[in-house]
Amino acid sequence: MADAPGVVWIPWYATVLRQERFATAIAQIAPLALRYGATQYSVHRSRDDRYRITQMAWFEGKADWYRYWDGPELQEFRRRNYGHYQIPIVYVWHDELAAGALGPEVPLAPEPEPEPAPVPPAAA
Repeated sequence: MADAPGVVWIPWYATVLRQERFATAIAQIAPLALRYGATQYSVHRSRDDRYRITQMAWFEGKADWYRYWDGPELQEFRRRNYGHYQIPIVYVWHDELAAGALGPEVPLAPEPEPEPAPVPPAAA
């Protein structure tokens, strides 16, 4: 059975006094997912718990996700930031059932002006 498209949630949790720098580091590495086949990515930070950072990436299949997660760049990222986040990192693959978004408002095309009625010829 082929993989279905989905979104991976990576719930990072920064260690004490490292949340600002770590959130910036995740925001910088997240776009790399696009090179591995992701169709979009997102990084969110909780307003209630500033240490909680959620990274999301949408992939067409799990194989692309694993290439990203196990790739040399992410391995180096985790090594370089070791001690800035809590372990274990338990990522979760989700099937996307519905999605939507508002885009820029597109103005409606103006109604065409009605053509003037033909003027009957003058009677002689």
